[in-house]
Amino acid sequence: MKKILACTIGNCVHVAGTMNFLSLAEDEGYDTEFLGIGISVDELIENINRKKPDIVALSYRLTPEPLIEILDELKDKIEKENLQAISWLFGGTEPTGKIAESSNIFSKIFYGTEDIDEVILYLKGKEYSVYENYPRDLISRINSKYPYPILRHHLGLSTVEDTVTAIEKIADSKVLDVISIAPDQNAQEFFFDQDKMDRRLDSAGGVPLRTEDDFRRLYEAAQRGNYPLLRSYSGTKNIIRFSEMLHDTIDNAWCAVPLFWYSELDRRGPRKLRDAIYENQQVMKWHGERNIPVEVNDPHHWSLRDAHDAIGVADAYLAAYNAKKMGVKDYVAQYMFNVPAFISPEKDLAKMLAKIELVEGLEDEDFRVYRQARAGLASFPADLNQAKGQLAASAYLAMAIKPHIYHVVGFCEAHHAATAEDVIESAKIVRGVLKNEFLGSVDMTRDKNVQRRKNELIREANMIINAIRSLGPNSKDPLADPDVLTKAVKIGILDAPHLKGNKACKGTLNTRVLNGAMYAYDNKNKKVITEEERISKILKEQNIQPESILNVI
Repeated sequence: MKKILACTIGNCVHVAGTMNFLSLAEDEGYDTEFLGIGISVDELIENINRKKPDIVALSYRLTPEPLIEILDELKDKIEKENLQAISWLFGGTEPTGKIAESSNIFSKIFYGTEDIDEVILYLKGKEYSVYENYPRDLISRINSKYPYPILRHHLGLSTVEDTVTAIEKIADSKVLDVISIAPDQNAQEFFFDQDKMDRRLDSAGGVPLRTEDDFRRLYEAAQRGNYPLLRSYSGTKNIIRFSEMLHDTIDNAWCAVPLFWYSELDRRGPRKLRDAIYENQQVMKWHGERNIPVEVNDPHHWSLRDAHDAIGVADAYLAAYNAKKMGVKDYVAQYMFNVPAFISPEKDLAKMLAKIELVEGLEDEDFRVYRQARAGLASFPADLNQAKGQLAASAYLAMAIKPHIYHVVGFCEAHHAATAEDVIESAKIVRGVLKNEFLGSVDMTRDKNVQRRKNELIREANMIINAIRSLGPNSKDPLADPDVLTKAVKIGILDAPHLKGNKACKGTLNTRVLNGAMYAYDNKNKKVITEEERISKILKEQNIQPESILNVI
């Protein structure tokens, strides 16, 4: 265990930065001691000789000129006492940092502009510079920073040229670890059948990528700054072929694929529901065989269509379960907060904790789960100043689940597609939230109301999961059987109000937000429908006795 001695020198009394540094160091396993404020050079040397530290961290944040003589004295004493083997650190302002730099005493100088992730990297012994390689795969990138989350943001401007320029600016800013490329809808569906594209829809929803070289240009643009990883939305047709192309061109950091969606269910692709489920599973399997991480971005699709909270929790389990069954080893579980937009923070956190408990219950030595949090797009107002507040508020709530990845949503998205400048500003807002989070925050997950709702949702989600399992008594694995999963949607175990009139599903569910949570609701009788009531009715219609399903909870 390395020992750090720290103090302020001269007559500097500003200790907040020093204490924060020592707190981070303790979290990384260092033995730390704060000597005090305004420590003289002689007192410092005497403590060093007695306590034999490996690292000495000094801070000075006052007028820079007096620091020159202090450091001259310190340098003489270091040489006389033969203390050059110690790692000397300095923290201050940019002007005092420049004086410290010219003294040639310090192996590391913090100028006050660094984010906490840079400090953590240093303490982990994994500091990266422009001359060194940043981690080039997702898991290494996460491990290099955690508990500080890596940051991602999506990007897809109206031309390839504009998107290339934006990636270069973002990479140079070093504020993101991952840039998610958003191909337009034409590219996602018709990249391999471009004669079928409706050219009037070019650039709708993202950048009009039309060749593999277009993707390679984006990758090359990211080879600068902090070398952010790239990933892209999956295709909605020819999806394994699209996955191969992404792997070959941008070294796709991880795959994001749904379980039920990009099908006739949401009409983002032509596939029949059963076919989509099977093909999506094969995409998971393809990536699992190549040890590429997979995110099954399915649960929030139900919530975005106003399904009640229990369905979102149950589907989080189904998504992770199917990824594991398809051989995925590193699973990215996305937790989208603020969906629906009027859910309360208390109930929102409870829903995420319920998902986490079910999903991480699947972990073993061959299946590892990484938490990714984000804000829901619909929660952002068009007023840009209010939107910045929403971004910060949602990020602060999301930090309660200790994410490995934070997906930054541009504050401007309800107004316009994010430019490089918008992306950088949004990332800096989140970094400001993180800086406060690492000072120490209230553990909201322990709130009794949060825990009560979490346990309620776990119970209801298990009812849904067991009801789906009951649909396949002769299936070897009902929860991963495309026929069983399709039937679960057809008969309404999984349903959402926005799917009304869609022939691929039941489309009869009504829901309502009450007391900050989303419940199944009986519009005629003006009351909440309990999950026992809802599931019992559906199973009886299928001639399945619900008691055997509900009693095992």
